[in-house]
Amino acid sequence: MDRTTTRPHGRRWLGGALAIAVGSGLVLVGGAGTAQAADVNVAKNAGFENGLANWSCSAGSGAAVSSPVRTGAGALRATPAGLDNAKCVQTVTVKPNSTYTLSAWVQGGYAYLGASGTGTGSGSVSTWTPDSASWKQLTTTFTTGASTTSVEVYTHGWYGTTPYSVDDVSVYGPDGGGGQDPDPVVPATPAGLAAGTVTSSSVDLSWAAVSGATGYKVYRDGVNPQAVTGTSTTVSGLTADTAYQFQVAATNSAGESAKSSAVSARTAKVTDPGPGPAVPKHALTGYWQNFNNGATVQKLRDVQSQYDIIAVSFADSTTTPGQIVFNLDPAVGYASTADFKADIAAKKAAGKSVIISVGGEKGNVTINSDASATAFANSAYALMQEYGFNGVDIDLEHGINSTYLTKALRQLSAKAGSTMVLTMAPQTIDMQSTGTEYFKTALAVKDILTVVNMQYYNSGSMLGCDGKVYSQGSVDFLTALACIQIQGGLAPSQVGLGVPASTRGAGSGYVDPQIVKNALDCLTKLTGCGTYKPAQAWPTLRGAMTWSTNWDATAGNAWSNAVGPHVHNLP
Repeated sequence: MDRTTTRPHGRRWLGGALAIAVGSGLVLVGGAGTAQAADVNVAKNAGFENGLANWSCSAGSGAAVSSPVRTGAGALRATPAGLDNAKCVQTVTVKPNSTYTLSAWVQGGYAYLGASGTGTGSGSVSTWTPDSASWKQLTTTFTTGASTTSVEVYTHGWYGTTPYSVDDVSVYGPDGGGGQDPDPVVPATPAGLAAGTVTSSSVDLSWAAVSGATGYKVYRDGVNPQAVTGTSTTVSGLTADTAYQFQVAATNSAGESAKSSAVSARTAKVTDPGPGPAVPKHALTGYWQNFNNGATVQKLRDVQSQYDIIAVSFADSTTTPGQIVFNLDPAVGYASTADFKADIAAKKAAGKSVIISVGGEKGNVTINSDASATAFANSAYALMQEYGFNGVDIDLEHGINSTYLTKALRQLSAKAGSTMVLTMAPQTIDMQSTGTEYFKTALAVKDILTVVNMQYYNSGSMLGCDGKVYSQGSVDFLTALACIQIQGGLAPSQVGLGVPASTRGAGSGYVDPQIVKNALDCLTKLTGCGTYKPAQAWPTLRGAMTWSTNWDATAGNAWSNAVGPHVHNLP
């Protein structure tokens, strides 16, 4: 947040007292303590732009953070713990016999604002507010005693409650001799602008930090400034094989610096147009469990031969938003990572695609910014290179942001080329209309998308494309919901039917393999339908998916032995 705080917008005399308009309120002060024209904010580092300088917090409970902030680039975040209420204090220099208005903006858990050692009355004043989801201003006043030259102002939370945030503290009144923070000046022009990694649609940029800057603006060919808080960014959405010039300017509350010297970069040519992913016209997808949950434990070499796409479940998130890693679980029995990589190579040599799945019931990878999109693309591509994965499966079940997930997948595709396999496994609710984030993402990456294997299980009743409601576990549920995806814009070859391999593979929604085969026939040949029959056949329908190859093995491979040959013999 900004160091500068709200100052009175105007003054007028009311019955011998001075009325000071602070923000949207009116504070009356008078007598010996009446504020004069030289009133200033005597708090130092009032917006926490310089970390915790001039502030002290009990038991290390406070920290300067860049989010959430009200203004500027910094704020205080303090966390009560045990018998510590996360008290943060500053001693300010004041003038005797003077009145000061103490205010601060707070957010989060219980927050208190006060002053002690005032020299009048009880010697202290305070105010507080319970939890606040948005920024809220606390205000109180105090008058100093005849010999008071310093006062301690403080904030604190409440024992055992959630953290609280503070920004834009003001102790407004006569200058006691300590002065105030200097007004900010326009920052200097950034130096050291350099281009880094280049793809067919993006350029990485970095530059040196500028003292006093609270943000930066990155210009592309002199226009379209992109606001950035740090000293690096990825400019995306660029045209392949095109030269661009970039400049950066530093900003703060005083204004914007001159633009830096320009740096030139040319985006890469689109690589490997190729014939597309080497996936059969009709394919069977199975998820392989990188953990032991009671299903048959398999090594990849044990995965049934009917599966054309094997989704390794799952990648793990890190503390960096968007970034993923893979940790081979010792429970699956591999002696080494090299042994696992050798199994991937053997499956690929046999014509199978092995991909890394992201998400699952317990997985939560957040991709909601340009930085996190780039982190995802870079880390996913690194896993593809390290392990030999053919691509990635998106199985995020805790909400997605279509804008940034699309950016991430396009960046990954630019790195991996057209042979990348891209699959998705949304839940039924995620594909009920083209307005959902999952459906929007699927359509936005349609040109690089292999298949959407919607999960027709752990679901309640859903609408079919004919407007009727269907319950899970029936041919109609499979066919009428698949129809929504095709009518919504996906190619039939991008639609697959995802079901559990056994009754133990999901909480609900298991269907006998014969129902799956009937649904496939209904969609591709208009035979075997239930009460719902599509207006046309879609013979290029991709196939089917199951959770999981392990539960399939537990049930004696009944699912893959029945559904696999049927998929491979579709028209």
